[in-house]
Amino acid sequence: MTQFDYAQAFSRNIGWVTAEEQQTLRRKKVAIAGMGGVGGSHLIVLARLGIGRFHVADLDTFELPNFNRQYGAAMSTLDRPKVTVMAHTIRDINPEAEITTFDHGVTQENLDAFLDGVDIYVDSLDIFALEIRRAVFARCHEKGIPTLTAAPMGMGTAMLVFMPGKMSFEDYFCLDGYDFEDQIIKFVIGVSPSVQQRKYLVDRSSVNFLRKKVPSTAMGIEIAAGVACTNVLKILLGRGEVVCAPHGLHFDAYRNRLVRTWRPFGNRHPLQRFMFWYVKRLLAQRPA
Repeated sequence: MTQFDYAQAFSRNIGWVTAEEQQTLRRKKVAIAGMGGVGGSHLIVLARLGIGRFHVADLDTFELPNFNRQYGAAMSTLDRPKVTVMAHTIRDINPEAEITTFDHGVTQENLDAFLDGVDIYVDSLDIFALEIRRAVFARCHEKGIPTLTAAPMGMGTAMLVFMPGKMSFEDYFCLDGYDFEDQIIKFVIGVSPSVQQRKYLVDRSSVNFLRKKVPSTAMGIEIAAGVACTNVLKILLGRGEVVCAPHGLHFDAYRNRLVRTWRPFGNRHPLQRFMFWYVKRLLAQRPA
């Protein structure tokens, strides 16, 4: 029986990273909240990159509606906790990986433990989990932990990075004083200022923020994982340009377009104010 050997398992990374950099990645700890759509794929890509330590959190189990996009969703995993399934998958890839699981999700009570000793936080929370998302980003900002969110948008992804000492999540998204649906709109247009995906949404009734309902595709998930994890590598190894807020990137494979966005003052920017009005108006026209 073949025994696991870290150097051999990740030897095909060498060339894109040096042998020394591979050992650096082996020692890094990444926190990922959310093991569903993007979270599961982020975790898989980072594990295959050779990251050696993880904090992973989720409170849900796999269901049939997860099948179109979530890495761990299968008939064999129905009703099983997402965090348990994904932790097992990672240990199957790298038996030496150190994985700490938070099976009640991230909460105010376990937030410090979740972020303890981590080198970077990769946001994969459900789009509607704004309260705890804001808490995680705020604590990362306080602790000087780089944070990254790459959201699947239609058949592409929009990415934002928040680096220590630079613009914060709160300063960028400006969510205070708005009701829940408006906060979701502001989050979506903040992550995706160009909102390219609106050009090919064929059924507006599929988007209902009050009912916590949005469509998603496997292509968007996997593109998001590629973009996010590439930037995780650059941040952890300290090499290559990192585009950070108020700058962002939005690549849409369906439209064959890459847009580099810049929104000084975040959602306070005049273009963002217009887009907020536009999206609210668009959603108000959806069928009942």
